[in-house]
Amino acid sequence: MPLFALDKEIIFPPVHLAEPDGLLAVGGDLSTERLLLAYSQGIFPWYEGQHILWWCPNPRFILTPNTLKVSKSMKQLFKKQAFEFSINQAFEEVISNCKSIDRAGQSGTWITNSMKEAYIRLHQQGFAHSAEVWQYGKLLGGLYGVRLGNVFFGESMFSKVSNASKYAFISYVQQLQEEGVQLIDCQVYTEHLESLGAHMIAREDFVQLLQMLIPQP
Repeated sequence: MPLFALDKEIIFPPVHLAEPDGLLAVGGDLSTERLLLAYSQGIFPWYEGQHILWWCPNPRFILTPNTLKVSKSMKQLFKKQAFEFSINQAFEEVISNCKSIDRAGQSGTWITNSMKEAYIRLHQQGFAHSAEVWQYGKLLGGLYGVRLGNVFFGESMFSKVSNASKYAFISYVQQLQEEGVQLIDCQVYTEHLESLGAHMIAREDFVQLLQMLIPQP
C-alpha cells in the first residue's frame, strides 16, 4: 500500500489505509489546524529524522478512567500525600523534561524543537495540557497531551524519582473523569501503562469512540 505524502492542504487519508505498523502519511506541517484534525481522526505525529510521520496504529492502546488500576503501594503514596499535584502550572517545563530525559532503549527523542514549539502553541490556545507533581517546590514528574471533547490524547511523561509519573498520571486521570472525560489515548503499548489499566482495542472501535466523544464540526 503506498505511503501518502501530505502537502499544504489540511487533509489526511482514511486511517484504514495505514501500513500494518500504523504509518499513514509523511510530510505536511505541525500547524494547530492540522494537529487538531489529526487527533480528531485518531492520528498522531512522530518524527523520524527530518520527516514528520503520521500514525494510526491498529490495535490502539487506550485506558478508560473507570478501569484505572491503583496498586496498594500507590495507594499508600496517596495516603501519605507523597507529592503535590497541579495541572497546567508548568507546561513548558514538562515538555522540556519529556524531551530531554534519558529513556531505556532509546538513543534520542522524537520530541524535536518543532514538536515542542507546536505543542506549546496548542497549550496557549487551550488544547494541550500538562499535569505535574512536585516536592519542596521541585518538579519531579509529569505528563502532557491534547484534550478534545471528552478524550485526552496522552503524548509523553517523565519521572525524576520513582513513581512520580504514575502519581501524576493517576491524579490526572481521576481529575479528567470528574470533568467527563471517558477515554485516554495511550497510543502504543507500554508495560508501565498496562499496569495502570490500559489495554488494546481495534482501531475501528477507537475511531468510533472518537466520533462519539469529540464534538464534530
